[in-house]
Amino acid sequence: MPEGDTRGNPGDNLILPFRIESHALRGRLARLGGVVDAILSRHDYPEPVAQLLGETVALAALLAATMKYDGIFTLQAKGDGPVNLLVADVTSSGDVRGYAGYDADALREAVAGPTLAPVPMLLGAGYLAFTVDQGAHTERYQGIVELIGGTLAACAHHYFRQSEQLDAAIYLAAGRTGEDSAWRAGGLMLQHVPPEGGKAEHDWDLDDQIDDEGWRESVALMGTVSERELLRPGLPPHDLLYRLFHEVGVRAFRPKRLADNCRCSRDRVSNTLASLPRAEIEDCKVDGSGEVVVTCEFCSTAYRFDDRALAALYEGGVADSGVEAV
Repeated sequence: MPEGDTRGNPGDNLILPFRIESHALRGRLARLGGVVDAILSRHDYPEPVAQLLGETVALAALLAATMKYDGIFTLQAKGDGPVNLLVADVTSSGDVRGYAGYDADALREAVAGPTLAPVPMLLGAGYLAFTVDQGAHTERYQGIVELIGGTLAACAHHYFRQSEQLDAAIYLAAGRTGEDSAWRAGGLMLQHVPPEGGKAEHDWDLDDQIDDEGWRESVALMGTVSERELLRPGLPPHDLLYRLFHEVGVRAFRPKRLADNCRCSRDRVSNTLASLPRAEIEDCKVDGSGEVVVTCEFCSTAYRFDDRALAALYEGGVADSGVEAV
């Protein structure tokens, strides 16, 4: 299969868990083809924004795969730079979404200025947040850390050291590949596996990990991965893991499939509109059509409500004036 053609590629749009048994390490490999291309292409983001969002989606997929949850994992980066918002979420069933907010004028000015690492140049000062939402009757988990580092991978690494007291090595990449210039993204992540027996988990401190020769060796092997390898659709993920870690022994497990599916729906939009004052909704009508149009920031689907549909909302009925994808 030629590079760039991801149709039917079984090595795409997945998270592949693996372990390096000899050094008690666990890892995740993310390979995203059509999923990330759809997320980035439907908004026609400028290249720097698209690349950063592609890495955000890959990072969210990696982090979500390290957790056991039944709901939604959300990764959000907020900053005071030209890219003021990056958000990606992954459901426990593998549905992925992503969105970026940016100021076009500020972005052009930043790109034309001195070349800096992507986080300080595009995001600026701000924070990185991880949220796990398992529904209304469960406690919401959230971790927040300051944006410290030149890349998203470095910021995530800082989070693990500060908040989880566990070291992690993360590599991310996103870019266009192949003759069709389709977007792809990928990521690698290594973590220590908490020891079983002997030392209690709460006694497992960072010094033990930094002095671990096996950890340093595995991270060094992981560091030999190239962006081309991580993004290349013609390279099976198992082959990539073998190339990187065969010297220390690597064992791969069943992959988790990912899909480009948005959670928006006409019912959700209808419920939101019905919760607002009627007069406020009337002020939102589009000039000319007389309709209220609500567009999903993630998938760009436009939900249109004419007078008949709005009347039905406030009378507790149902009226469908259609959905248009834009």
